Amino acid sequence: MSASPTPLRPAAPRTAPVTPAISPAITDAADLGTVLGIWAHPDDEAFLSAGLMAAATAAGNRVVCVTATLGERGTPEPERWPPDRLGRVRAHELRASLAVLGVTEHHLLNIVDGTCAAQPHDAAVWRLAGIVDAVAPDTVVTFGPEGMTGHEDHQTVSAWATEARAIAAPRARLLYATTTEEFVQRWEPAREAFDVFLAEGLPLRTPADALAVELRLTPAELDRKIVALRAQASQTGGLIAAVGEERFRQWWSTEAFVAAESVSSGAREWGTWRVAA
Repeated sequence: MSASPTPLRPAAPRTAPVTPAISPAITDAADLGTVLGIWAHPDDEAFLSAGLMAAATAAGNRVVCVTATLGERGTPEPERWPPDRLGRVRAHELRASLAVLGVTEHHLLNIVDGTCAAQPHDAAVWRLAGIVDAVAPDTVVTFGPEGMTGHEDHQTVSAWATEARAIAAPRARLLYATTTEEFVQRWEPAREAFDVFLAEGLPLRTPADALAVELRLTPAELDRKIVALRAQASQTGGLIAAVGEERFRQWWSTEAFVAAESVSSGAREWGTWRVAA
């Protein structure tokens, strides 16, 4: 979720329209079966799905995580945190974070942070499809086409994951992480100081009746999520210290997802931001 941004805004971006969910939203992660999360940087999986992973592993479900990059450029202080050092630190943080959540299967694609869009698209999709095929998930979770924050790496990983699932596990449920009006209202007081949503139209305000999965974390699940996020201190420590743990807990106490087939917007309709060179 974090990096040093260079915003690039389109003239007329649009929010992603979603159609109402046909069935009531799933509220228990145990119902998701084997879960495969596909993300761009360490901490993406924790912010957007740590509660889901904690609840799923607690229920005995298999959970596998894929991370495209180590987020080695994810700092506003590159002199203090040169890429090699930050990448090493974030790799350790990610392992600790996943351990808190009971996730023992992790795949790192070893792509350089900020270069996902520059990778050969078909090769990346087929590489990811091989992982999807091996895991045989019931549910795949990833970013929506807007990339949650508008980050180009996020948008690219969303496209890869969507195509890889279609190739290797077309019957698996594909979920895109989203945000709701409730989240936006909670975030608003801190938006000026901590605005990671850098494309017009973000954050998303997905209506409740369009959600395929809505997890309101129990206190115990939220405790595990906060510990998992704290484990990635290079990215979360300053934010938690600045806003206080209670507000931070409120922000991330609900995890929301829409079914991929309900989203009709493509990533190219969104602005993007890239890590600074």
